[in-house]
Amino acid sequence: MSRKTTTAPPRNGICVPRHVAVIMDGNGRWARQRGLPRRKGHEAGAESVRAIIRACRDHGVTFLTLYAFSLENWKRPQPEIRHLMSLLTRFLRSDEAELHKHRLRLRIIGRITDLPAAIRRELERVMADTRTYDKGQLILALSYGARAEIVDAAKALACKARTGELDPETIDEAMLARHLYAPDIPDPDLLIRTSGEMRISNFLLWQISYTELYVSDVMWPDFREPHFAEALRAYAARGRRFGGIEQAAKA
Repeated sequence: MSRKTTTAPPRNGICVPRHVAVIMDGNGRWARQRGLPRRKGHEAGAESVRAIIRACRDHGVTFLTLYAFSLENWKRPQPEIRHLMSLLTRFLRSDEAELHKHRLRLRIIGRITDLPAAIRRELERVMADTRTYDKGQLILALSYGARAEIVDAAKALACKARTGELDPETIDEAMLARHLYAPDIPDPDLLIRTSGEMRISNFLLWQISYTELYVSDVMWPDFREPHFAEALRAYAARGRRFGGIEQAAKA
């Protein structure tokens, strides 16, 4: 199966990415600049999550992947981790109705077994209840690291090779891609990072080989639909070549 990124049909004359991924950065700095505890930044960031889910629906984006909690985030102070897990639980309970109303499927990528059992049960329940929905997908990266994802895929292939299920000589990019956390999801067309930081932070390293990058100076708690629409306009203005040349240059 090819994992090349694809673009949705034009909407209102604008070329719309089918899959948008977001590194939601800046919650802590947003709070610090206002003299608030970090948890207030995370709470404000949760409102931006809701706003961008709506924006994806309004603009015709089918897949939205949010970098919600990285493997490295487990190093944070325990009170902050507990608050983030509590926010996740509250989000599931308060916004589940919106997923059902708009037939949006919830997916999780990452080492979900790292999460507290109660949260894991909630996630698994909502994923099961929305698994047949076909109007869009919300993918949350939880306890996620891109290097860990590639390592897990390599381990799965190694196990199959050891048992004779596959010949190591047949392993290629497509086979490795089929062993990633969500191999059926197309690669992101557009990756947005907020707060002006110019780095990838171990996010979807395999999948973003040909993804367009957009960095916004706006911190995540302030990032709303107008900023998202600006990112889509910037994406639409670019020529994607996937290693080739633009059609106009061929003439």
